[in-house]
Amino acid sequence: MSPPKPKFVLFAHNATYDKLHQVATLGLTAAAMGKDVIVILLFWTIKKLAEGKMDLIDFPPEYAASANDVARLLKEKKVPKISEMFEEAKLVGTFRVIACSAGLEYMGVDAEAVSKKVDEVMGLPAIISLTSNAETTLFI
Repeated sequence: MSPPKPKFVLFAHNATYDKLHQVATLGLTAAAMGKDVIVILLFWTIKKLAEGKMDLIDFPPEYAASANDVARLLKEKKVPKISEMFEEAKLVGTFRVIACSAGLEYMGVDAEAVSKKVDEVMGLPAIISLTSNAETTLFI
């Protein structure tokens, strides 16, 4: 019997494009490297997913001066959308997206709509148990 895959956990809280891009690229790379990737959506990422805006290219206000140039470069270089990277990660390895059940309530989103877009909805105790022995844990 082979040993379990090392867990690579990403807690995704901030939902601006730059942060979600990091979640997607790190998750995709870790899945391709054979890790068990678990992305936990919290607060703003749940809201953005519920609104169907995961691929929206937006940036924090402090980067407004260069936001248009960066958005143009992303399109010119044909950088995949966040949703495309999530789907590719599922094709190349183990990649799960989990929404925090409390976050659904706090953000006032339709739980049914979100549950169709994620692999699972879990409460914090279950999330903490699932991620407790992770090799890598990042909060973005």
